[in-house]
Amino acid sequence: MALTAAALHALTQGSDADAWRVIIDHVVEIARKPLAAGNAPSEVVKRDREVGELDLFLSSSGWDLWQAFGNSVERTSDRLVRWWAEPFSAKAVLILDGLSLRELPWLLQGAKERGFTLHEVSANASELPGETDEFTRALGFASRSKLQNNGGGLAHKLQPAQTETVDLPWKDCEGLVNNAPGVKNWVFWHHWPDAKLHSASSGQGLELLTKEAAQQLGSDDFWAFVERLATGRRLVITSDHGYAATGYFPDADGEVSQFLKQTFSSGRSKAGTGDTGPFVPPVALQINSPHGAHLLALGRRKWRSQGGYPTLTHGGLSLLEALSPFVEMTK
Repeated sequence: MALTAAALHALTQGSDADAWRVIIDHVVEIARKPLAAGNAPSEVVKRDREVGELDLFLSSSGWDLWQAFGNSVERTSDRLVRWWAEPFSAKAVLILDGLSLRELPWLLQGAKERGFTLHEVSANASELPGETDEFTRALGFASRSKLQNNGGGLAHKLQPAQTETVDLPWKDCEGLVNNAPGVKNWVFWHHWPDAKLHSASSGQGLELLTKEAAQQLGSDDFWAFVERLATGRRLVITSDHGYAATGYFPDADGEVSQFLKQTFSSGRSKAGTGDTGPFVPPVALQINSPHGAHLLALGRRKWRSQGGYPTLTHGGLSLLEALSPFVEMTK
């Protein structure tokens, strides 16, 4: 899907906010198109490459836009707090850990097939770096594990709410959602698909995860769980961060490879201030966010590291790892 002349003008001549709006609208348009289970693995790779053209722009000539990302794009955590303040009688948030925009079609198709009404389909910014702990703290939770068994406490920003976090089959999750009188709002954080990202086998990660996403997000059990959460409530499905399909990233070479390996090891971010190297365009950026100073890997590169560089990972600066879907629905 080619960018229009107006979009290109906004990217190069408009404000940072204008440029980011064009980029995110374009990524969502690419990502949201319907998928069929049969050709999903090849189609998702094709879309990944399409988004890669924007990543190339952001890492080769538009890297200053990443410095403006935190102030130009509303963070998912802020969007949730703003949404929670809306005067709905009851509400629920389902956080699918590590869900990216690649999985958006399954949510849209499943919702339509099962009679849900979609109110908003958009994308927001992850925290920087795009990690679970940063998102958890942005919402005022001490840690993800604290949400378990309604242990979220009274200090978080989504009050009042029942809380839960598990890595259980959807059928069991449905049983955990208590719709008794007096239980109005829910914050439910499921560990899928992030648990799968970190166990992805070398070279096979994206294909296997795409097949699993089609199966999981198309299943009756998943949608029965969603329906239980949405019964009498306005529901948002979102994530703490996306992920980079690093198995498809080109290899960095020479000094760039050495620098990235020494700086990031097998990761994509490093806490604190540090050397971004002598490279132009840069291969890493110093980002100061509400979570402090971090050095983040920029764009689409992988490098050799001890134990092998992961096939799927997150924490750096590429679009599909730094954006999260935001889908609002009712039944």
